[in-house]
Amino acid sequence: MNSRITVLAAALLGLSSFASADSIKIAVTGPFSGGSAPMGVSTRDGAKLAIAEINAAGGLKIGAKKFTIEAVERDDEAKNERGALVAQELASMNDVVAVVGTANTGVVLAGDKFYQQAKKPRIIAISSGTAAMGQWLKEPNLIPKGELYIFRFSANDGVQWDLMIDEAVKRQGLKKIAILADDTNYGVSGRDDLMKRFAAMSEVEVVANEKFSIGSKDMSAQLLKAKLAGAQAIFAVGVGPELAAISLGMNKLGIKAPMFGSWSLSMSNFLDNAGASANGAMMPQTFIQEDFTPRAKTFIAAYKAAYKVERIPSPVSAAQGYDAMKVLAAAIEQAGSTDGKAIKDALENLQKPVEGAIAKWVKPYSSWDPAKPESHEAFRKERVVVGLARDGRVTFAHEEDKKRVEQLDR
Repeated sequence: MNSRITVLAAALLGLSSFASADSIKIAVTGPFSGGSAPMGVSTRDGAKLAIAEINAAGGLKIGAKKFTIEAVERDDEAKNERGALVAQELASMNDVVAVVGTANTGVVLAGDKFYQQAKKPRIIAISSGTAAMGQWLKEPNLIPKGELYIFRFSANDGVQWDLMIDEAVKRQGLKKIAILADDTNYGVSGRDDLMKRFAAMSEVEVVANEKFSIGSKDMSAQLLKAKLAGAQAIFAVGVGPELAAISLGMNKLGIKAPMFGSWSLSMSNFLDNAGASANGAMMPQTFIQEDFTPRAKTFIAAYKAAYKVERIPSPVSAAQGYDAMKVLAAAIEQAGSTDGKAIKDALENLQKPVEGAIAKWVKPYSSWDPAKPESHEAFRKERVVVGLARDGRVTFAHEEDKKRVEQLDR
């Protein structure tokens, strides 16, 4: 283990108990318990690893003084009402300067208006649902003078579904599609995105469009409709262990059609609960737990050393949490202030590249423009690859994807 990783692991051990007048508080939120916990915990731990690294290097320089970062953790339990309470609390805390986290679209919709009203910069590290950022296109009255304080650091559903449709329809030639989506805000949003895209493709037929509830353990009825309709591909939209019930149900009914989904098919609770039936499932990924670049190798080694794990519960979440925190810290240092507007302005115009686990980030955001909602989105399609579930892990589905992302920062 190299000395840098040892220092980070040691710094991390004291992070949760650290508090000082010379510290800056940044909130880290997400589902740290329940069915969405793999992504929430991984996001939190990735963000805290970034904090440990920053603190070990001396902290953030503001003016002539250096400040360490103190993490303020809140578990939203993937519950909308709990998410609203967490957001209200953090938005009212004057000593919390910014927020990173949140995984579930419904939680974002319930809480982010409080951060916006308080002019508290917030980076959504995981939630990819279109509605999470799309709400600001419908609420111009909540954005005085176009000043949006909400940013996203995950590949949105539009980017993800475009990639998976390319894989299923263009690469594999599958034309009869079944959609199974949960009945949460995320599921509804994802299903609507898919239906809109498939409707514009004359060669594609959606032969089944089924929904399921959180906690569902038997998807036989929905899957039987898909099978009888001759579905050649199953698109699953969800975030919890219900995705494993779909995979297991496909195996039970002898459905040989491949399974496609959002990035959440890479979570440990899908891979573990589905077992061998998960093999072959494909999903978009912003980060894969492989040493395919020096920065990925360093991050994975540091995470494993700090948290004593061999497999990260949700590698995408961990890397995005880490990179989002690094970008936010760079913005605070550039602003030379903990003022919300100063941090927001710096996020929209970062002057120095930020080295992350996923990439070297060069001006990931620009000034908010409702005509160009990608202005507050960090990811574009070229940063996302197709992942393949294989024996309890996710790997690159295509060698050319690995080569492409390796070349992006050169």
